[in-house]
Amino acid sequence: MLIDGHGREVNYLRVSLTERCNFRCQYCMPEKPFSWVPKENLLSFEDLFKFIKAAIDEGITKIRLTGGEPTLRADLDKFIKMIYDYKNDIDLAMTTNGYLLKSIAKDLKEAGLKRLNISLDSLKPEVAAKIAGKDVLRNVLDGIEEALKVGLKVKINMVPLKGVNEDEIVDILDFCKDRGMQVRFIEYMENVHAHSSLKGMQGKEILNKIKEKYEIEKIGRKGSSPAFLYKIKNEDYIFGLIDPHKHDFCETCNRIRLTAEGYLIPCLYFDEAMSIKDAVQAGDIDRAVEILKEVLRNKPKENRWSEEESEASNRAFYETGG
Repeated sequence: MLIDGHGREVNYLRVSLTERCNFRCQYCMPEKPFSWVPKENLLSFEDLFKFIKAAIDEGITKIRLTGGEPTLRADLDKFIKMIYDYKNDIDLAMTTNGYLLKSIAKDLKEAGLKRLNISLDSLKPEVAAKIAGKDVLRNVLDGIEEALKVGLKVKINMVPLKGVNEDEIVDILDFCKDRGMQVRFIEYMENVHAHSSLKGMQGKEILNKIKEKYEIEKIGRKGSSPAFLYKIKNEDYIFGLIDPHKHDFCETCNRIRLTAEGYLIPCLYFDEAMSIKDAVQAGDIDRAVEILKEVLRNKPKENRWSEEESEASNRAFYETGG
């Protein structure tokens, strides 16, 4: 069992497979040129797997593959199968923009992937293009449909932005409700890499938009999930709100993050990190586990966001997968 310095059990490892992305989303990296960390600087799938095996042995029960955009990394299905073959009851999920998903969803499912979180910020082609930096909507919608067809469990993530897509909150909810997918509305997380003109919506503003059409009931947080859940009254449909500005957001945090270059990050907001790269590449897995436990001992109790005031993070979310 892995325990952080505040007594919280950590059983969830998020692994960024690449910082590369084929979108240039306004809230993530709109100005970043198409230049990247050299491939040789990244941990190979073999080295990532060495660490993942050790992390599972230490108590990790849930793994999420992220990016950048993880589907840009070649042989992704083979890597998923490596993890699945080692422990087939691991909760193995992935976050993706869905753009390349149509052609690979079946392979990912057969390799052992169980769940997907797919970003869908608009159902209007022109708005989706404005947010992502190119025409993306048709590919994303095709990817969602294919994922559902092959039997993957799908959740949708939407980041509502004032003056951009705030008028589509209910449309996205209805789109997901009609397809049996949970949608999670994510408050925009301030960071220095985002477009400076962006204004996010607070959770209460998002809920007020939904209340224009539906009566809703609070359910609350389940376990260590970052989402606060709500139910549409007199219906079975449940949706989530991820609100990192709330004081209780970090209380049950059970996550640790590993970047494609081998840095262990204890908190999405903080810049502190330690590298396991040298240890893993040298085959010293015991040392890598020691580093993991040291990072957890120093894991902060909470982020620096609040409803009253927020400080923009220096963390590049495309390196950590959000």
